[in-house]
Amino acid sequence: MSTPTDRLTPEQLRTLFLFESLGDDQLAWLAEHGRTEQRAGGTVVFGEGEAATCFFVLLSGSVTLSRRVGDDEVELNRTAQRGVYGGATQAYLDGETEQVYRNTMRANTDAEFFVLPAESFAQAVRTWFPMAMHLLEGLFIGMRNTQTLVGERERLLALGSLSAGLTHELNNPAAAAVRATSVLRDRVAAIRSKLAMIADGRLDGSGLHRLVELQEEAVARVAGAPKLSPMAVADAEDTLTDWLDEHGVRAAWDLAPILVSGGADTEWLTRVRTSVGQADLETAIRWLTYTVETELLMREIGEAVTRISGLVGAAKQYSQLDRAPFQVVDVHDLLDATLVMFKAKIPAGVRLVKEYDRSLPPVPAYAAELNQVWTNLIDNALGAMGETGTLTVRTERAGELLAVEVADTGSGIPPEVRPRIFEPFFTTKPVGSGTGLGLDISYRIVVHKHHGDIRVRSEPGDTVFRVLLPLTVERPSTPDPLPAP
Repeated sequence: MSTPTDRLTPEQLRTLFLFESLGDDQLAWLAEHGRTEQRAGGTVVFGEGEAATCFFVLLSGSVTLSRRVGDDEVELNRTAQRGVYGGATQAYLDGETEQVYRNTMRANTDAEFFVLPAESFAQAVRTWFPMAMHLLEGLFIGMRNTQTLVGERERLLALGSLSAGLTHELNNPAAAAVRATSVLRDRVAAIRSKLAMIADGRLDGSGLHRLVELQEEAVARVAGAPKLSPMAVADAEDTLTDWLDEHGVRAAWDLAPILVSGGADTEWLTRVRTSVGQADLETAIRWLTYTVETELLMREIGEAVTRISGLVGAAKQYSQLDRAPFQVVDVHDLLDATLVMFKAKIPAGVRLVKEYDRSLPPVPAYAAELNQVWTNLIDNALGAMGETGTLTVRTERAGELLAVEVADTGSGIPPEVRPRIFEPFFTTKPVGSGTGLGLDISYRIVVHKHHGDIRVRSEPGDTVFRVLLPLTVERPSTPDPLPAP
């Protein structure tokens, strides 16, 4: 039972912004039904998931609101503003199956509260503001459903777009590997056929031994073949074609490009002729050409598979699959992984510039969610530029912070809308082209979850989003990056 000293007077209640417009009778009713309570710094005022029994209004001190997301305690707000409230804020809703605290409030310092039982708070709202109660109920449920659906749609659209780009990137090396494998099968069959012809009693053991040595040398030449300019390649092919024609080798124009790619020259062809003789020269050269081509094809397959493996690795880096949510990471790895996912979406007329300070140390972070930030910023930058421009991704040190900048040469953000760009559902894109949650989500991830900052400066032809992250922080207890329902 509250004592008189546990209560506030109507005049004291009127000093709280939540109650300043109430009438005398209403304030007297609140003074009668409410009480003051103290909480020591570091203690829990109310806990998420517990039965919502009270509505709390902060009178003095500092508090933190947080929610549980998976295994993490994430901070929603930290404030010392007098009059802020929390607790059984939805007690007025009829039809809610369970009234529980939707977050946890902790007292950072010794704090004092005006406390109203949930039943009294619900009675006051329903009785004093019947129309507002219906509007609030509709707004609460509608916004919860809208944010859930739009948030899911935003993530699905981003995932679908990036998945399409990744699929396109994977298709090129995969198709190259399939094509090379098909050709390789034919060339291996041809090698077996030519070897049978060579060994069909016309070459003795020493001749076959010399031919095998030439084959090994051909393989080695492929590995060390120099990179030639297009003009040098054409000249080399002409020279080999002339040599092959002079020595009676048919379809020389078909063999010469392969031999040049494998690093062969007329001197080496002369050694082949000396080893096998003129009678078996064409068969031997074709056999050696197949050897060179199979080696080139195997190298092409290896490069294609390596490319696929690299893309899969980038996708895993982007999604942070099988990795702890909170870890120490190199932001350059995260940026590169995100840019790989965007490769197919970057128009041919947009130039990508990376200005990385590789001396920067790793930072403790929620890596997958930082990738979501880079995704939102890069996607917005590409959208602002259209088909031409320069996308710059830059990292640098800013005192005790690590700075990541995403800059574009688009039309810029008009000064009149710049203050609103981090608001939920605010977008400058045409209807149907954006949900207005990308920058809001990015802000929540950077500011609330990592205790960093995100800033923007913009003028036509130069828009820069600057993300600042602490270089050394304790494991953050910060907010869910997605709008809370």
